[in-house]
Amino acid sequence: MTVKAFGFAQGRRLGHLLLPLTGIVMVGLVWLAASRSVPDLPSPLRTWEESKLYLLEPFDKRGEMDQGIARLAYYSLVRVSKGFALGIALGTPLGLLLGMSQMLNRMFDPVIQILRPISPLAWLPLGLVVFQKSEPAAMFAIAICSMWPTVINSAAGVRAIPQDYWNVAKVLRLSRFTTFTKIVIPATLPYIFTGYRLSLGIAWLVIVASEMLTGTPGVGGFLWQEYNSLVYAHILLAILTIGVIGFALDRLMGMAEARLRSA
Repeated sequence: MTVKAFGFAQGRRLGHLLLPLTGIVMVGLVWLAASRSVPDLPSPLRTWEESKLYLLEPFDKRGEMDQGIARLAYYSLVRVSKGFALGIALGTPLGLLLGMSQMLNRMFDPVIQILRPISPLAWLPLGLVVFQKSEPAAMFAIAICSMWPTVINSAAGVRAIPQDYWNVAKVLRLSRFTTFTKIVIPATLPYIFTGYRLSLGIAWLVIVASEMLTGTPGVGGFLWQEYNSLVYAHILLAILTIGVIGFALDRLMGMAEARLRSA
């Protein structure tokens, strides 16, 4: 590698680090300016001072809601993982079936388009009526809200399979099962993982709303309790935690998707 090329590569790496940091600093300055205009809005320093116990002792448990932020995040992530797993377990085969059958697609597309925009705040009360408990109700709301991107992307992946692939399957007289495992699944995996990535983001949004409504321990429940207690610094801590975890989940799924595409 030449000196010029090395310098260019180093400059790109530095840019990848400095540009996000610059954006974070700018948002922090806006936050600081807003805190001086809005009396009840804590500044970044005040937020740290009032919330550092939750960060410095992240796994402590002092009460049902008075727990370290990592422990609260763990509760939320466990619920998300269960609901997300159920959502993609339902959404993936449904999307593949809709993509492979025009009749099924025409039959169920109106139903999907009606159910897809319904808010989790509407699904959760129904879950509470059906299951009578907050945990399965939250799992139900997460699954039914997060499954639609997987359904739509899986179906789109099947429709995007080139006709030549289907012709090869006919020429080789492959069985339906072999066609499905050797042609449909490999060709649609990138689309499916894109759906998983979108579904995971929705699942994380839903769990926060679910915990706020049911008051169960977690980041959303903590946020709602601190709002009712008028502890605004803790509200900001919860908001930042939700954002950071959502960012991390999206990046992890993005890395898995990129690795799959390059395989």
